[in-house]
Amino acid sequence: MSNIREQLLAKTAGIRSTDERKPDPARRASRTETAPGMAGALASAQLRVRELEASGTPSQLPVAAIVPNPWQPRRVFSEEKLSELAESIRETGLLQPIVVRRAEAGYQIVAGERRWRAHKMLGKDAVTAVVIECSDQDMAVLALVENVSRDDLTDYEIAVSIRTTEKEFPNRTRLAEAVGMSRRGLYKFISFGSLPEFVTKDLDLKPSLIGCNAADAIVTVLKKHGDDGVVAARELWPDVVSGSLDQSKFASAIAALVVRRNSRTSARERSIEKFFAGTTHAGSITKDVNSFTVKIKTGVLSDAQETRIRQVISELFNGDPV
Repeated sequence: MSNIREQLLAKTAGIRSTDERKPDPARRASRTETAPGMAGALASAQLRVRELEASGTPSQLPVAAIVPNPWQPRRVFSEEKLSELAESIRETGLLQPIVVRRAEAGYQIVAGERRWRAHKMLGKDAVTAVVIECSDQDMAVLALVENVSRDDLTDYEIAVSIRTTEKEFPNRTRLAEAVGMSRRGLYKFISFGSLPEFVTKDLDLKPSLIGCNAADAIVTVLKKHGDDGVVAARELWPDVVSGSLDQSKFASAIAALVVRRNSRTSARERSIEKFFAGTTHAGSITKDVNSFTVKIKTGVLSDAQETRIRQVISELFNGDPV
């Protein structure tokens, strides 16, 4: 049997990158745009699944002996859509067998998890399946590519699957080619892995909270502002969860809060003291968190005074005369 991963890589090698294609305005605005190039990879994956389904003889397997693909990116399955599928199976039967491979304690799903879940929902004891030989690499690629272009699959779910699948490829360029993404598009998904834990915990429960563009912007602003950015993000994150702060504005809100707080801190810690030569303003001493600055107007400073100031500085810091 030919290697699925190699076939996918070969079939998608010529696909244009995300940056070279115009986005489809018909896609749902609530979801962050994923690469249109995935469509070609998805078509290849679907073709390969059909080939797999035709490669063996369907048989009845115990539903309880089957487990999901461990590389399955989908974390949330729509109960409504599963119920519709289950009702269709109840009325007309299963039109397309699921594809599985043998595992240590039974079988793992290669393709068709929604059909298997619908059988469980119906309380059926058996499901029609084709048993094939399939490597871990092939399982990872098929699970990712089969799901990655679905409109109801969130960017976070795709990101988790990408990080799991990444080890099956020699480098990220090859992974990007296999799923029809540009490298830049791929790195946006990978940016989810750099988000703070308090964000990813909520994403595990509700993966639709932010898309990959927002995740990429958040990671960028946190790298710029460090611990101050994380503190601000922690304070603002509940607003994103509640929906009162749009995900697309979260990164800019973090930056604005950090700047505002730093400005207040600097204003509180900055002091200016003026001094005079008689009634003439001679200069000022300014102190803040970063510096201690003495400014003296040249018109009120004699040569002897300048020499004395330089000597004092030298004595204070044990250095050579200035």
